[in-house]
Amino acid sequence: MAGMRGVQIGSMATISRGQTALYPRLPMSDPQTQIPVTVLTGYLGAGKTTLLNRILSEDHGKRYAVIVNEFGEIGIDNDLIVESDEEIYEMNNGCICCTVRGDLIRTVEGLMRRPGRFDAILVETTGLADPAPVAQTFFMDDDVRAKTRLDAVVTLVDAKHLPLRLKDSHEAAEQIAFADVVVLNKIDLVTEDELRQVEASIRSINPAARIHRAERSGVDLAEVLDRGAFDLKRAVDNDPHFLDADDEHAHDHTHDSGVTSISLRGGEMDPKKFFPWIEKTTQIDGPNILRLKGIIAIKDDAERYVVQGVHMILEGDHQREWREEEKRESRLVLIGRDLDAERLRRTFEACQA
Repeated sequence: MAGMRGVQIGSMATISRGQTALYPRLPMSDPQTQIPVTVLTGYLGAGKTTLLNRILSEDHGKRYAVIVNEFGEIGIDNDLIVESDEEIYEMNNGCICCTVRGDLIRTVEGLMRRPGRFDAILVETTGLADPAPVAQTFFMDDDVRAKTRLDAVVTLVDAKHLPLRLKDSHEAAEQIAFADVVVLNKIDLVTEDELRQVEASIRSINPAARIHRAERSGVDLAEVLDRGAFDLKRAVDNDPHFLDADDEHAHDHTHDSGVTSISLRGGEMDPKKFFPWIEKTTQIDGPNILRLKGIIAIKDDAERYVVQGVHMILEGDHQREWREEEKRESRLVLIGRDLDAERLRRTFEACQA
């Protein structure tokens, strides 16, 4: 299997004094003292976590507080983030744009009480999130609005699978529509003609966003961080209720009811059973698998094995050695439609050593 290290991207946003003046109900704040916030969004498997890991790994002299939101009862993304000195906050009890919006406000408020610990905030949403309510959070709470500024909504797009996503998932279109920056990822998986068609689709949804092509989320970080790209007027044009104080609007977003998350747990895996099983599973259920990611404990292997997939595209590689304090268990999350949870759980457990 090819080496693989992460997944998914998002978009950024910023508000300038001039833009604020258009909406006098928002108090003026000094942008020099506000903490910039970048929202990373994008559909399942687009490359958000890969971009996040690049931001945390590169030598740019900035310290980030990271808020990660997951769709599913088992947290995987937090363990896929590279080790760093940054503070990571995980929320996996619901989608950040719906049920845990209050938790996001409380987390940000808690961060604001720790001045000097970080220079900026990164929010990685679930692949099913509508970024509008997430961005709205930074305007609806007085304390959060005074101390933070939305720098940009950065949306990652899977070049190979976007045409299908635009047909079966309204979230994909919403994420593009609200983007300030679009990272068109996985361009190595499509032809130049297909790439031009995908870019045309993106521009038909959002002609104002900057588009950057990338492989494995390899975009110049100067194009996605500290851009001051968020346009409040455009956000209001896209969503006339964006600045409504009524919190009910934040919960209007409904996810595709056919999309479910299946979380599997087990012990150490027999490699002669697990690898044939995961390859067969992606071949049989691939059309219905929107996202697959897991951390696997392989028998007699000192290192954790990370596996990720989108539809029938599967990647895996060793990540790092298991630590003494860690439980050597296997965790796998599949997000998709019409998946047979009982069969997947039974056959996954049958791969144990």
